[in-house]
Amino acid sequence: MDLNYGKCWKSPKDWKTLLMLAYQSLGVVYGDLSISPLYVYKSTFAEDIQHSQTNEEIFGVLSFVFWTLTLLPLFKYVFIVLRADDNGEGGTFALYSLLCRHAKVSLLPNRQAADEALSTYKLEHPTESRNSSKVKTLLEKNKALHTALLVLVLLGTCMVIGDGLLTPAISVFSAVSGLELSMSREHHQYAVIPISCFILICLFALQHWGTHRIGFLFAPVVLLWLICISALGLYNILHWNPYVYKAFSPYYMFKFLRKTRMGGWMSLGGVLLCITGAEAMFADLGHFSYSAIQIAFTFMVYPALILAYMGQAAYLSKHHQTIHGISFYISVPESVRWPVLVLAILASIVGSQAIISGTFSIINQSQSLGCFPRVKVIHTSDKIHGQIYIPEINWTLMILCVAVTIGFRDTKHIGNASGLAVMAVMLVTTCLTSLVIVICWDKPLIFAFLFLLFFGSIELLYFSASLTKFTEGAWLPILLALFLMTVMLVWHYATIKKYEFDLHNKVSLEWLLALGPSLGIARVPGIGVVFTDLTTGIPANFSRFVTNLPAFHRILVFVCLKSVPVPHVPRAERYLVGRVGPPEHRSYRCIVRYGYRDVHQDVDSFESELVDRLAEFIHYDWHIGQGGQDGNNDSPAACEDDGSHISNQDSSECRLAVIGPSFEMDMCLDPSSVSIGFSSVESPSEVTEMEPIGVPQKRVRFAVPSDDASEAEEVAAACAQKRLLEEVEDLLSARQSGTAFIIGHSHVKAKQGSSIFKRLTINFGYNFLRRNCRGPDVALKVPPVSLLEVGMVYVV
Repeated sequence: MDLNYGKCWKSPKDWKTLLMLAYQSLGVVYGDLSISPLYVYKSTFAEDIQHSQTNEEIFGVLSFVFWTLTLLPLFKYVFIVLRADDNGEGGTFALYSLLCRHAKVSLLPNRQAADEALSTYKLEHPTESRNSSKVKTLLEKNKALHTALLVLVLLGTCMVIGDGLLTPAISVFSAVSGLELSMSREHHQYAVIPISCFILICLFALQHWGTHRIGFLFAPVVLLWLICISALGLYNILHWNPYVYKAFSPYYMFKFLRKTRMGGWMSLGGVLLCITGAEAMFADLGHFSYSAIQIAFTFMVYPALILAYMGQAAYLSKHHQTIHGISFYISVPESVRWPVLVLAILASIVGSQAIISGTFSIINQSQSLGCFPRVKVIHTSDKIHGQIYIPEINWTLMILCVAVTIGFRDTKHIGNASGLAVMAVMLVTTCLTSLVIVICWDKPLIFAFLFLLFFGSIELLYFSASLTKFTEGAWLPILLALFLMTVMLVWHYATIKKYEFDLHNKVSLEWLLALGPSLGIARVPGIGVVFTDLTTGIPANFSRFVTNLPAFHRILVFVCLKSVPVPHVPRAERYLVGRVGPPEHRSYRCIVRYGYRDVHQDVDSFESELVDRLAEFIHYDWHIGQGGQDGNNDSPAACEDDGSHISNQDSSECRLAVIGPSFEMDMCLDPSSVSIGFSSVESPSEVTEMEPIGVPQKRVRFAVPSDDASEAEEVAAACAQKRLLEEVEDLLSARQSGTAFIIGHSHVKAKQGSSIFKRLTINFGYNFLRRNCRGPDVALKVPPVSLLEVGMVYVV
């Protein structure tokens, strides 16, 4: 799901490009969905067809499969959900991001008006209908609904991770189970499980190489597999039962349930496996175009799957007694059975690879939103953005996947577990999309209600059928989701509490500006980068650092890494830079913004780009206001480079964004006025719920003084130029001396008198996770030789 093929073709202009994108999407989007014929019938009919059974059961299952594929992937996803994109991106987090930008329901801290100036932050304010306004007001005023919405998103996230565990197991196991037709049942049991485990171990062991090395093989493998199952289906239809198309009538579903009753309803947990991987169409929307995914599914994947299921039903309708039970391979002619087996194993590997990559991606998104413990994220491709590898998650998935294969040992139990995870994700998507219809699309409430009622009813039917298999494997995704939800909520809760502590304990700028030689404070060569979660004020961990070691670097930069509710932040718009105090203090603040699909830079490129942006800002600042001393210091400003560099002689303009009160740019020389914008707040709501305001922009020209300029103006300009050069020279000299990264090493504990729940959450849960996950230095890719950690106790 991270294969970023065709990213630059998000708006295809010709059919050739569109068809190429559709072809490439086969290996990325449809790998999981295309291999479902391997296990759907076997999971639905857990036991062999009995003599008393007739074709009604077979035709009934085929009818359910046909209408499930038609209503959910085709109608729901292709024609409705795919349109609910977030600037071209899809998935659970995309829907949540879309809702957070149209309604103030986000629980993320540091929301700023400046973020709406991002080119990827598309937010229109259409005339709201009365119903839309009521729903939006209800959501915004009820804090419990904010939490409920986040819990719903995290539930969908946990189920996607569960799918990443179960899909490789059931896919590989089902593909390898074709060996049962060529060996005795005793040998089959001893051969299939070891072979499946070996393939799974190899699959996970190769993840660190990245998929870009073999990704070009994915689309051909899936295309050959779709052609293969289509041909087999067509052969079985013509050879065994040409009238199998009659099962398309919904009447056969009614006959099936009327005859089988409770057993038939419970068997629907196997039917829903036919749409395993359908969510990938929406999750991978950002890697392709809407039209490409639509064409690939409508004209290739959907017909191939329908023919495959029809062919299996046609074969089973004439073979009620089988030696090896119901299996995909019994409908394959013996002459081509081995080539089909090899192709099925390759297709299952491709499908598994897609869901594993998608698991890495969604965990990275959870981490960026502060909802998952810190893990090490590694780029596997220098050219294709978004291809990542997470070692801890990879090896954990491998161990669990092998354990599931050995523990369950059959498709039935793994299918029960996978089906529940798939349907839970779809239910979450349906609920979030219904909110998008009202709040973001501003459609009448009745449309959202009908969407939720129609598709939600179908998905609840399948979900309830999956729950009946709780003791037969469905307990696994529920247990996994409860565990992951607990981890995510504990981490998010403690992160918010730490942020509140930082807000209440930040230090006044007067304190920072008063530090000097008279107090025994020394400024040492180099650049000191202080990481903080605050966008204003001085963090308490820096005051602790100066108290214990009365010295700090000649160039001081307070860096805040924050996530914004957009998929990607362009590199040219990633940095907001400003001063902290007068120019002579050489202190700056830099807010670095990342989208929920962005991966943080390595420290070398980050350090270089940070220094470049500081140098650009110094040029802009001195040319505009002579270092903040032009008297116009009531409007905070930050430089956002739009591609023009100050060093470019041909570039005579730059773009400045005026930032609202959530980002300070203090350029005053009077210390008493500098600290005005940094008073402590009582709660983070003052930051997280700021009213979004417009971001005015200024066009600034650098004009050369005219010949008739007064002597005083020339002297002032010369002085300003001299001070500009001095500040730039200080920056470059400090860079040569080296950069130190100052990070807080925190210990969090609950206040005395806190509830038992809070004490367990903070003292045990969060601290256990913090001790056993990656430290902030690893997550930020800071080399140990440049790291300074400051111990800090948070009492929350």
